Amino acid sequence: MLQFAANLSFMFNEWDFMDRFAAAADAGFTAVEYLFPYDFAPEAIATALQKNRLTQALFNFYPGDFAGGDRGLAALPAREKDLTASIAQALIYAQATGVKRLHLMAGLAEAQHPALMTYYRHSVRRVAEALAAHNLDLVLEPINSRDIPGYFLNNVDVAAALIKEAELPNLKLQFDIYHCQIIHGDVTTRLRKYIDLTGHVQIASVPSRHEPDGEELNYPFLFAELERLGYAGFIGCEYRPRAQTLDGLAWFKPYAGTRA
Repeated sequence: MLQFAANLSFMFNEWDFMDRFAAAADAGFTAVEYLFPYDFAPEAIATALQKNRLTQALFNFYPGDFAGGDRGLAALPAREKDLTASIAQALIYAQATGVKRLHLMAGLAEAQHPALMTYYRHSVRRVAEALAAHNLDLVLEPINSRDIPGYFLNNVDVAAALIKEAELPNLKLQFDIYHCQIIHGDVTTRLRKYIDLTGHVQIASVPSRHEPDGEELNYPFLFAELERLGYAGFIGCEYRPRAQTLDGLAWFKPYAGTRA
């Protein structure tokens, strides 16, 4: 049975952040994810998870000044010191929350520039090896250039090739179905091709990025395909509700309360 993680950066925004954990649990979610935890004490987040019997599925490394436009550090040689500091910071939150996988954002740079790709590979290996010492996985997510113009890692096939070439057992693909559909289309074929590389899945409708219950993707089919492929990881609900979060959860009712 598939297990879904509410993305608390996108969903349950009717509540203050620390109250979203209880709201998600009350709605039937057994896991959560979010973009960044760093504005809150790790102990406070750990308490919210434990109190509501929630599993932390994923969060991102510090991306730089997100409000100021930064979207990651890993492909930016000038930000190496910031990347180094982000590793230690993320490990503190990983230990507190019990998360098993972290996402490293690449940053804004010329896509697949040879010199930057060399540096990016170096950064990815460095971070993956640091996480491996703590039995944690690193996931890489290709992001479409419509949502984040200029994002360095904007191709699913390139990301998969990089992961295969690295041959690091804790380096995985974050397969965001929404981004894949916008970048390439042909989502099902890529799921089948890359399922063995995939450490985390995320969902949203296309093109609106709302609930996964309509528009151009057939999510009941895709959910059945993930089950057929034996996917046992989390599915992050990184979508923006059309209205109130609770009003858009009809699609989720068959999965409420599921613990993989």
